[in-house]
Amino acid sequence: MSAPDPTAFHDRNARYRARVFAERARLRDALADPAAHQRKVLQDLLDFNAGTRFGAAHGFRRIRSLDDFRKAVPIHAYADLEPWIERAAAGEADVLSADPPAVWFTSSGSTGAHKKIPVTPGFVRTTFLPFYFAAWAPLLEHFPEVLDRPDAVLNLKHDPLAAPPTLGDGRPHVGASQVDFGERFGEPLAAEPGSFAPWATLPVPLAADDHEGKMYARLRLAVESDVRLVIGINPAMVAALPYQLRRWWPRLLRDVRDGTVDGVPAREPNPRRAAELERAAHRAGVPRPAVVWPRMRALFCWTTGMASLYLPRLREEYGTAVTALPAPVAASEGPVGTALDRHPTAGSPVLTASVLEFADADEDIRPETPTWDVQQLDTGHDYHVVFSHVGGLYRYAVGDVVRVVDRVDGVPRLEYAGRATRSDAAGERLRDAQVIRALAGAAAAGGLAVRNAACRVEPDPGTGRPGYRFALAPADAWSADELHRFGARLDEELRQGSAGYRSAREEARLAPARVTLLDGDAFDRDWLAAVAEGTRPTQVKDRLFRQDSRQWDRLTAPGHAPADRGE
Repeated sequence: MSAPDPTAFHDRNARYRARVFAERARLRDALADPAAHQRKVLQDLLDFNAGTRFGAAHGFRRIRSLDDFRKAVPIHAYADLEPWIERAAAGEADVLSADPPAVWFTSSGSTGAHKKIPVTPGFVRTTFLPFYFAAWAPLLEHFPEVLDRPDAVLNLKHDPLAAPPTLGDGRPHVGASQVDFGERFGEPLAAEPGSFAPWATLPVPLAADDHEGKMYARLRLAVESDVRLVIGINPAMVAALPYQLRRWWPRLLRDVRDGTVDGVPAREPNPRRAAELERAAHRAGVPRPAVVWPRMRALFCWTTGMASLYLPRLREEYGTAVTALPAPVAASEGPVGTALDRHPTAGSPVLTASVLEFADADEDIRPETPTWDVQQLDTGHDYHVVFSHVGGLYRYAVGDVVRVVDRVDGVPRLEYAGRATRSDAAGERLRDAQVIRALAGAAAAGGLAVRNAACRVEPDPGTGRPGYRFALAPADAWSADELHRFGARLDEELRQGSAGYRSAREEARLAPARVTLLDGDAFDRDWLAAVAEGTRPTQVKDRLFRQDSRQWDRLTAPGHAPADRGE
């Protein structure tokens, strides 16, 4: 995507800001009457899709209320809707939505398999774009300068494809960041900040699946600019960037000096900038984002889940005055909440986009599980998310857990707490959120900082009973005594946070937790290795439970950098 001329660029930004703030105002207005807006969303999706195969099979024309809807339509996981989705993906009309998909979003589930998420024009217009625009309002309100120049934003997830893969219906099957909303949906303003940066279109030829090569090329071009904002959404991408700078530093300096990307001519040589970067890194002792971009203002990514453990120290890499603003509570399938102010973690529910239902996160979610609407939620509790929208997903359990942090304008405000996936070796039924809170509590008790962590169930060497082994990268050196105390406190925090874990420990079904310290770069190396194996960076996310032995061994192997083709 090429940058417009300066006048056109500033005109577009003025229209973009107006759209962003208008959408936020509409979402805020909806908070005054949540029930009315939810009834309207339900009635609209029923009326629009009553004639579809799914609508006919579930009696959409007879439904008059949310209670009727709950009785007629069971809660669905992706696997339950998959037969319907596959029919639509093969080209059959009027399966889930009367509006044929214009594109399919890809999303990696907990198994790593790629989902096919139908994206219809109606979904984009009524469900996707309102929250998509509104999500940027706190950023543009408080840091307006990030849009002053095309190269002020490094959008790590922006990855357009010239020839995207397609499904049987001929429609592209891509990530949300790979969709040209202007071309597909007539919404050119939907192009995200950073879409017009000089590195949005790479000046050297690279294969579509060469994700590591594209990451390097964009970073190499960005180090010549005065970047003020980094967008990652997936915080693992933001956390990996400082490691990439350190790892690729000599290569980056050489390319900047010579005007190349991996030796291929790409722009004018810039020995002055190369010398400036080298001096700044030498003064700081190590290259880091704050050195390369000293006027960095903000990060935009998820700030909860595993990121809550490492984000405080990560911000120091980008600059002590840098603000981390939370990306929306959302998935490829649809939105749940978005921050309408500068709250560091939580967002208000997007009441105009989907019918939102919630179920107790301590219970397994089943087709008949009782649900509550947003006004019935209790502060401090965790809930499964179930949503329905006009795009063809009905009572869909997205697999995420949210936590209610407070109420604003009388409406609960939500933060992402973790995946709903459970680890259950001996009846402990642990969820992401419970383990993350235990890790945070154990670290805080000892004044320690954690860069990242993962765990798996292994036989205890002494008793043979199953137990949790944690692999943890500390932010700085820990003494043997600190490690011992952390392990004991972690086990106690898990007992306090999970009744299942407590009973499994008390009844000797589960051995005590064990902790192994990795070097500080272990998770960054592992992330880059996954990208090098062919996974798109947006889909290489923090994974707490890692039972796969190959992935565990790759993470915990003694520290060594993966092969670098540029050295």
